Amino acid sequence: MEIMLTTAEIRTILKGCEKTLRLIRSTTEYRQIEHSQYFSTTNEVVLGDAIGTLNEIDEAIEEYESITQKVEI
Repeated sequence: MEIMLTTAEIRTILKGCEKTLRLIRSTTEYRQIEHSQYFSTTNEVVLGDAIGTLNEIDEAIEEYESITQKVEI
């Protein structure tokens, strides 16, 4: 079964994920984990990188919408 989402729904989900990650990042518990000597990722990424990526994807979708709406007119 394929899920059908509108562009607006996709953007809403992405923004919700971004806000959730920001909430997690703002907690003392998460900051302690991230700053621990035992916290390590393969590519040295942190939660802020994921937040930035989601924001960049949302901006790209917004630009896509802007361009494709002009083409359709």
